[in-house]
Amino acid sequence: MKPSRTAEFSSEAVTRGIRVRVDPQFDPQRSQPARGRWFFLYTVTIRNESSETVQLLTRHWVITDGTGRVEEVKGPGVVGEQPVLAPGEAFEYTSGCPLSVDVGKMEGSYQMVTEGGDLFDVDIAPFTLCETEVVH
Repeated sequence: MKPSRTAEFSSEAVTRGIRVRVDPQFDPQRSQPARGRWFFLYTVTIRNESSETVQLLTRHWVITDGTGRVEEVKGPGVVGEQPVLAPGEAFEYTSGCPLSVDVGKMEGSYQMVTEGGDLFDVDIAPFTLCETEVVH
């Protein structure tokens, strides 16, 4: 069974010409609802629509589950990489998030740097993690 798409819960934000789109999906193969485990995948597309080459340095995620429990995740790069994006280029990756309930949300930011050494944060707009069967 393929993970179910939840495109209606996607998000998109543009900061300084850097567009970040996130498409989450529930993954029934890695989930065990009877044991209080739900697993969600999210695919992130980072597109450089600016006129400067930038590099992604760090990530900062704020994960809030349906009970209001908040977890923060910070670290270098994404999926082991710190991609460099020239104007017009994009980088896409898929990662995952386990939750102990069937719904939650994620949001955050990436720290970027220009070739000139200018550091700035790029917003990741909030998106919903939800087992699609519970949405009516």
